[in-house]
Amino acid sequence: MAVLFSSEWMNQLKDAWNASDEVRGKLAEINFSSTIACGFKGDSAPMGVFVVENGECVRAGDFNGENADWDMRAEKNNWMKWLDKPLGMASMGMAVTMGKLKFEKGDFSAMIKDPRMASPFVKSFALMGAIGGE
Repeated sequence: MAVLFSSEWMNQLKDAWNASDEVRGKLAEINFSSTIACGFKGDSAPMGVFVVENGECVRAGDFNGENADWDMRAEKNNWMKWLDKPLGMASMGMAVTMGKLKFEKGDFSAMIKDPRMASPFVKSFALMGAIGGE
């Protein structure tokens, strides 16, 4: 099992993302392109990066100073909990409200109000859960 947010783990997420019509396919319909970073609260930089062009992940791996459009952070214990039980729409809103999931960059409230983006975003947490991690 790969270490959470390692290059190996991010590339497993890339493969799962690109194989998912509910994520890649739906985001392709709206020409979604973005650089997404993930990591741990308190760290000076995220650990992993995920580059999406027109819904498809074209590159994933270690964060190397890319200009992220989205930067999601949480404590490791919360990420691990969400791998076991992926966040849904309501639990994600609660995690953000309670400060468990923090967006260093990106407009969570605008994204979550747009079902064309919100649904694939929530489904991406299920992909993370399917990969697991340590």
